[in-house]
Amino acid sequence: MNFDIAFEERLASATTLPSALYIDPTVLEVEMAKVFRRTWQLVGRAEQAASPGQFFTCTVADEPIVVARGLDDKLRALSNVCRHRAGPVASGEGSCQTFRCGYHGWRYALDGRLLATPEFDGVENFGKEEQTLPQFPVESWLGLIFVNTDSTARPLAETIGDLTERVSPGRLGSMRLAARKEWTVQCNWKVYVDNYLEGYHIPIVHPGLMQELDYARYRTETRGSYSVQHAPLKKSAPGRVRRGSGAAADQAQYFWIFPNLMLNVYPDNFSTNLILPLGQDRTLTIFEWFFPDPDRPEVRQSLRETIQFSDEIQREDIAICEAVQRGLRSQTYQSGRYSVSRESGLHHFHGLLVRALRPAG
Repeated sequence: MNFDIAFEERLASATTLPSALYIDPTVLEVEMAKVFRRTWQLVGRAEQAASPGQFFTCTVADEPIVVARGLDDKLRALSNVCRHRAGPVASGEGSCQTFRCGYHGWRYALDGRLLATPEFDGVENFGKEEQTLPQFPVESWLGLIFVNTDSTARPLAETIGDLTERVSPGRLGSMRLAARKEWTVQCNWKVYVDNYLEGYHIPIVHPGLMQELDYARYRTETRGSYSVQHAPLKKSAPGRVRRGSGAAADQAQYFWIFPNLMLNVYPDNFSTNLILPLGQDRTLTIFEWFFPDPDRPEVRQSLRETIQFSDEIQREDIAICEAVQRGLRSQTYQSGRYSVSRESGLHHFHGLLVRALRPAG
């Protein structure tokens, strides 16, 4: 497929992405190489590698990685592929002094240095100092850990821009993981992101959410590599979205960071939603909810109600996303147009994606 796709910067005259980008199985391989392997990906939480020796494993764009806090207290993202025969040097998460490959027992220090090679005497022209595990850029933000498999990646701060100040980092950073849930959706990952980036479908698809939000004042703002949907809450709403205190007491904010991370900020909690492609028409969505003092009984009750409402919205989104994926395969559809008042976030995403996919040079 030709990835030199024309993109109209003017929203009023632009057309949406061609349907082939959602249904052609060869597209995902290019997206993995040019998008997912070159962007900062959420992989875990700071608490999982807070103390020297703590580690956890993850995968970024099919790249096995182990994130570890070294004995020198430095956080590193190392290749989880042994330099001998590509076995895993770590599994799951926990705490240790060294990594030991699960295939032939080669041992590595937490900084990636090769320490021991059992039964390897007699091998010529071999130096342990040349067999260090490769490292990837790793950074923390809001108590979350991000990895970029591009060794030349620009700092995470350049991706999030002024987002730190806008999400009340002190308030969000003090919240702790309260729950996690995964869903598999039979659609292309971009269909799910497209759906998230506009409130245009809320009156039709989400009747329960529509009762909570002041749709007339719903607006989208685009910035660099992220966008935010401002969703004021109705004063007369049923109250399934809980109010808080302070300036953010009566609104929800839905942040999106290119290409696949959502940050849903409510008055009394926030959640992350990570979108991972499993195939051309299969997507994994991972929800994690963060609350202050999540072990308190009243907070647990609030959490149960929050997840119940989230599940309702998610089932509605899954149904429409899977229907859209079927529609994209129709011979009658190639592309559409954007609503100027409601789909600027969608247009913004498509522009970033097209620029990332274009051939170099």
